[in-house]
Amino acid sequence: MSGLGRASVLLGAGTIVSRVTGLLRTVVLVGVVGSVGSRAADAFALANQLPNNVYAIISAGILTAVIVPQIVRESARSDGGQRFISALFTAGITLLLAVTAIVTLCAPLLISLYARDFSPAQHALATVFAYWCLPQIFFYGLYSLLGETLNARRIFGPFTWAPVVNNIVSIAGFLAIIAVFGGDLTDVEAWTPLAITTLGATATFGIAVQALILLFFWRRTGLRLRPDFHWRGLGFRNMGRLAGWTAAMVVVGQIAGIVQTQVATQASGTGASIAAMQNAWLIFMLPYSIIVLSIGTPYFTQISEHASAGRDDEVRQDVARSIRIISLFIVIAAVAVAVAAVPASRIFVNTPQDAVDAAPVLVCYLVSLLPLAVLFIVQRTFYAYDDTRTPFVFTTVQGAVVVLTALVASWTLPTPWLAAGVALGQSIAIIVQIVIATWLLHRRLGGIGTGSWLRAILRYAGAAIPAGAAGWLVYQLLGGDEGWTVSDKLLGAVGTGIVGLASLVVYLGVLALLRTPELAPALGMLRRVLPRR
Repeated sequence: MSGLGRASVLLGAGTIVSRVTGLLRTVVLVGVVGSVGSRAADAFALANQLPNNVYAIISAGILTAVIVPQIVRESARSDGGQRFISALFTAGITLLLAVTAIVTLCAPLLISLYARDFSPAQHALATVFAYWCLPQIFFYGLYSLLGETLNARRIFGPFTWAPVVNNIVSIAGFLAIIAVFGGDLTDVEAWTPLAITTLGATATFGIAVQALILLFFWRRTGLRLRPDFHWRGLGFRNMGRLAGWTAAMVVVGQIAGIVQTQVATQASGTGASIAAMQNAWLIFMLPYSIIVLSIGTPYFTQISEHASAGRDDEVRQDVARSIRIISLFIVIAAVAVAVAAVPASRIFVNTPQDAVDAAPVLVCYLVSLLPLAVLFIVQRTFYAYDDTRTPFVFTTVQGAVVVLTALVASWTLPTPWLAAGVALGQSIAIIVQIVIATWLLHRRLGGIGTGSWLRAILRYAGAAIPAGAAGWLVYQLLGGDEGWTVSDKLLGAVGTGIVGLASLVVYLGVLALLRTPELAPALGMLRRVLPRR
């Protein structure tokens, strides 16, 4: 088995466990705060999302776009990148501490910016939650610094498995809240200071553990971290130039996200809103994380190595091959989850009607699952060539489309459909973005095998049509929206699995009949994930 194959299987297994425990975490959280129509759920969802939003601006894009390729290059030096990485961590931790302190003090302003339509009581609750959650910025940054360095040195497992610990800690904390304070605390007035402290501290402590546990695996890098404030001559100025475009790109995305949140909060307390959108996105990200991150992350490291060595032919092959393999799995995932959208949504809501109300949000997000998967590879190929300006261009276009579609949804859709309209606008924007990004990368490299992977995707789509029909038929035979698959959270998960399995069996059968060349290596990778191997 190749190194990429082993890494993909390790990442895939870790991602599966991480996402499954993450789903359980969200199920328990819904038992605490509710989901559709819950003002308390929307307040906590916004507060707990703020650290991700702020961290994305200061660090997430920079790490992916700049640091991984830089570490790959620096590791080739005689000291294995020792001095560079120590200085990098010193600078990164200093920045994270300063930003975390400043942003936490600004919690009331951030809540007002994102949620203008919150009532005074809901605003106050969200603000207190934000004070507890915003320190997560530092731990998210530390987790990414440690994890991306491990990935760059081909130590892929810990970064993927660490979130499992966070999920376990969170589940224990949420269950304690249910035991002490009772469940389904959907009313804002039901939250006492002790209950707020317990929920906020649990959320942040889980992220802290997720980051700190990576230190136990640092010895494998062969590096010794030490404070180093001598930053001259290490290329930080060039990294700053590259990161400037990346940070600007993320800012564009966050501005668009503010508009989306402002529109979605108009439905808070009456229908699907922020919490429902986050839960739909969590389901959306399950196949994305398992498939795209587990396969694409090792490919990104390899693409960075080939780009650094000037082997453009191999980069083109890497891009085409990775897109073909990823798309084979992603196409059926999108179709199967769309068919099972109602039982899948039932996992994260408290009533069958809430599942029916939340399902359109999930379906609208799924429109962009395949384009987003392709974008993962295309965008990171630009990063491998130290080009962050071009991604800024096509991301700015995407941000403009997101804002426009969110505003159109606000002007034209009734309140119960606002969240679905915002999600559909997000998908349309991603489709526009990948079309532009692919064209620009094709021009830069003189071709990226676009014809080969587009033909492969068309084959996959053809096979997915009867597969989706089979899944839909199974769902109807199980009772449809009135059946047992939506009567309970656990049964919703079981029903989703049955519908998905039916779709997958038909899909693989059709691909086998078509003699799809990518099927054999894909199944080989899948077999290695099975427990017996």
